[in-house]
Amino acid sequence: MSTNQSANAGNLPAMFQKSVHDHWGTFLAEGIILAILGLAAITIPPLAGLAATIILGWVLLIGGVVGLVSTFRARQAPGFWWSLLSALIALLAGAVLLWNPLQGLATLTFVLIAFFIVDGILIIVLAIEHHRELSGRWEWMLLGGIMDLVLAAIIISGLPGTLAWALGLLVSIDLVFGGFSLVAMALSARQENV
Repeated sequence: MSTNQSANAGNLPAMFQKSVHDHWGTFLAEGIILAILGLAAITIPPLAGLAATIILGWVLLIGGVVGLVSTFRARQAPGFWWSLLSALIALLAGAVLLWNPLQGLATLTFVLIAFFIVDGILIIVLAIEHHRELSGRWEWMLLGGIMDLVLAAIIISGLPGTLAWALGLLVSIDLVFGGFSLVAMALSARQENV
């Protein structure tokens, strides 16, 4: 790494802070839009879940097509067959989600349940294992793992009804918190002297 690149890397936080300060209005607008969309989506979680399923379907489909093109352009590269298989799986998963988004929504909800269970257990184990090194903070990790398990239990206890709203509600809540975070960051950056 050259000296100039090293100096720029060390100055990255200041560059980021200046950029956020200079463009605080854009971040504020994005945050407001995300928060409004999230609040609107909370009122109709099944529609938000369906929209998330369709968007994910398109992302996987387009990613699969791009992966196929890239794989065939680099046929001589090592791992051709693995790359081809990966692209085909993405293409297939995207097509399945778009072919039947309601079934895809149910499938994604079961994946979400599995994620909450596995992540919750792993975070709890990690918190307990590191309670000495993370004194004062490991309890928050433990609480996060417990919350994952509670969310999984809530979704499981309401099956099959939760299939319609669980994913949409969680996506909506994420949009709201992401939007409010951007608004807070933008307002804070606006007041800073850079």
